[in-house]
Amino acid sequence: RILDRGNVQRDLDRIGMRPDDLGTFRQLIHKPNGIVVVTGPTGSGKTTTLYACLAKINAPTRNIITVEDPVEYQLNGIGQIQVNNKVGLTFAAGLRSILRQDPDVVMVGEIRDGETAEIAIQASLTGHLVFSTLHTNDAAGAVSRLVDMGVEPFLVSSSVIGMMAQRLVRTLCLHCKEPVVPNEVELEKLGYTRERFMEATPGHVYQPVGCQECLDTGFMGRTGIYELLVVDDAVRKLIMEGVDSNSIKKHAIRHGMLTLRDDGARKVMLGQTAISEVLRVTQDDLLDLES
Repeated sequence: RILDRGNVQRDLDRIGMRPDDLGTFRQLIHKPNGIVVVTGPTGSGKTTTLYACLAKINAPTRNIITVEDPVEYQLNGIGQIQVNNKVGLTFAAGLRSILRQDPDVVMVGEIRDGETAEIAIQASLTGHLVFSTLHTNDAAGAVSRLVDMGVEPFLVSSSVIGMMAQRLVRTLCLHCKEPVVPNEVELEKLGYTRERFMEATPGHVYQPVGCQECLDTGFMGRTGIYELLVVDDAVRKLIMEGVDSNSIKKHAIRHGMLTLRDDGARKVMLGQTAISEVLRVTQDDLLDLES
């Protein structure tokens, strides 16, 4: 895996979260204990988000330690341990080791197995704030993944305080993007009626073209799209009852959660990215909602 070390130094306020979600997420990462899980496939920017979280809450009085595979960027004032399976330094072993140092905040690069999940949960229940990642399609999928690893639902519900799915989309080149009126099929895939689309935009969105500035790609840079699910009392009850992740997701949507597709559509309407980009990275999201 080739790492873009320059890309992991991002300010949490500038990774592309909408203001409402950013405010809520900032409240989560300043809580004294609990688990915050960021989910998505490899290359979706999860580590960048976690580093941005740690940078935001880092202070001389706060003991923050990470266990990573690999350490992607050296963070000032934060203790970092790199996994080394050859000598038995797994995520679980590393996590056990750092908990002996009485940290306030722990980051586990990834929860890969039940053992790591159990230790992370126990850490959160004994007064630590824990950050980690999982490979799931959406935010609610973190619940079923942890349960599949053997964690009891009541432990998940009492430890996890927030789950955020994310993807990266390419941003349109400002020099050559051109307006286009999307067809009905594209609007339907974004979850928009023609009427709602006309209310949200000047009647068009933008598509990539290509020029010298963007090396004929039509895009320049990337931004994130996000799906933030806060574990409140109602969600906690659903987890305790053992309902499936799709039901949790539908509950969250009814109570105002924006899905990855919704946030992507918002960025399309704002002229930041193209419909094709959002559909490219949210196909799994669409399939989950249809089931």
